[in-house]
Amino acid sequence: MPIAEVLYLKKKTLPKQLLTEEIYRFLEKKEFIDVGTCDFSGRPNVAPKFLVKVEGTNIYLADYVFGRTFINIKINPRVSLSAVNLATLTGYQINGTARIISSGSEFERLMKEMQAKQVKFSASRLIEGLHKETMYKNFEVTLPEKACVFKIKIKEVAEIGSSGKVQRKKYR
Repeated sequence: MPIAEVLYLKKKTLPKQLLTEEIYRFLEKKEFIDVGTCDFSGRPNVAPKFLVKVEGTNIYLADYVFGRTFINIKINPRVSLSAVNLATLTGYQINGTARIISSGSEFERLMKEMQAKQVKFSASRLIEGLHKETMYKNFEVTLPEKACVFKIKIKEVAEIGSSGKVQRKKYR
């Protein structure tokens, strides 16, 4: 591995054995990711959530719906995240445990980061729409009146290639 990649990995404190630089960079550019949860009776739920950031062994997601995902995480913190990199036709499944953050200094810091990312996302959609002469129903992500953050502790990452080959890595 070139020294620049090693320094990049150290700077971002990636769990090298789980998130490759490719996965990290892919997630860093994503705005939304699908989150699968399950209640104790086994009823599944999958919903898109705003991806605030990836940091070390944690992924931070914003939730302002307070629906089934929120309820399920309160009951059962085990979650599964899913995303597809269309450029490489590679799917990612990230399993872990979630903790709800809804107040305090960490929450305030994450809300500021979320708002900055939402503004950047909205501006990007507006420019893209004008450039492609595409009419989107909504250009802006409305800043929520109330929100919480799901702090996902990564436990396992599965990489699914276009041929169906699965590579699975667990965090110890």
